[in-house]
Amino acid sequence: MITWIKGGEVIDPRKGEKKTLDIVIKKGKIERLLPPGDFRPQGDIDLKIIDASGMIVTPGLVDMHVHFREPGEEYKETIATGSQAAAAGGFTAVACMPNTNPINDSRSVTEFILERARKANLIRVYPVAAISRGSRSESLTEFGDLKQAGAVAVSDDGRPVTSSELMRRAIEYARFFNLPVISHCQDLNLSNKGVIHEGTISTKLGLQGIPAASEEIMVVREILLAKLTGYPVHIAHVSTEGSVKFIKQAKEEGIPVTAETAPHYFSLDHTAVVGFDTNAKMYPPLREPKDVEAIKIGLSQGVIDAIATDHAPHSLIEKDVEFDKAAFGIIGLETALPLTLALVREGVMGLPEAIAKLSYNPASILSIKGGVIEEGKEADLTIIDLNNEYVVKKESFKSKSHNSPFIGWQMKGKAILTMVGGRIVNDKLKISN
Repeated sequence: MITWIKGGEVIDPRKGEKKTLDIVIKKGKIERLLPPGDFRPQGDIDLKIIDASGMIVTPGLVDMHVHFREPGEEYKETIATGSQAAAAGGFTAVACMPNTNPINDSRSVTEFILERARKANLIRVYPVAAISRGSRSESLTEFGDLKQAGAVAVSDDGRPVTSSELMRRAIEYARFFNLPVISHCQDLNLSNKGVIHEGTISTKLGLQGIPAASEEIMVVREILLAKLTGYPVHIAHVSTEGSVKFIKQAKEEGIPVTAETAPHYFSLDHTAVVGFDTNAKMYPPLREPKDVEAIKIGLSQGVIDAIATDHAPHSLIEKDVEFDKAAFGIIGLETALPLTLALVREGVMGLPEAIAKLSYNPASILSIKGGVIEEGKEADLTIIDLNNEYVVKKESFKSKSHNSPFIGWQMKGKAILTMVGGRIVNDKLKISN
């Protein structure tokens, strides 16, 4: 079987280029990249034609920060349903955070996740293992064993590593195994029982606030530890102006640090919680308009390297309750692409730069496959219709959970075909043979 994707505008995020090309795929890999019309099939071959005219073709999107809830909370999301949501959103690969039940701090849990992903047989699922046993910040996990089992990074995401000494040792230990370290930056003493950003809205609503400093103090700690050890630290879900400033300074000084943000931090601010909508409750919390603007500037200047969803499914049991009792988190795999494309239309980033933050950059940070369209590489591809307009509807989600603040939003730009290793896993195109 040969697949011929013809007429699409191919985005090369590594080179920052876009060019109309035909893509010929054979045995799951990109065999040839050709100018339109240069591919002339010979003889009686098994040929599948995908007409991508008027659309863009990108490397398969890579989400380096998701929560698929399996094992332990399958009623919220399974690896299978999460994979369906990812494919629908244009993602060909995801990295699953370790705060499952049990926590992914052992070979057996890592192998279980990979086995469930193989059974789902949709996208590439990469486990992220815990830094500390039980994510309790008391003792380190067996990094070497976890990497051998299939973990691609370590993190205590969902909780911070509270001990600076333990975090230092974790970074040094990770260096030995060439494992990326991902930090959830939160000072638990400052965040305490907070539920939204500390500011005028928290005062108005009478809700306990979480100051920006809760994140920023830990961002500075990780930067200093990266400087001390000489090994990279990746900062998860950046949400504040101060964090952007500190990360920018660190990069200018040559300190090895990378960072991600999530679409909700450049699409919403803390006014979204007015009315006590629990779908606007997340950690870190939505911040002030000045923070939103700083996140956009950070993206435009390359201070923030990646856009990750922090996809966090919850059922009505956790969300349809009083605001202060509701769980933190929203789903994001099926809305990340159009929200990012809105930044392109706004002029915050060019299209190749935006696609890089959704594909090449996260793949590079994690040292996993993907993020490029090159001859000889796996055919992990996403075809996007930039002009597809639609309203986000709860019943349209592939995710098992529906906790999204973007329900009812008018969106523009959609992944209409997702391909993993040459195999179509999401198809909204009419394909001819």
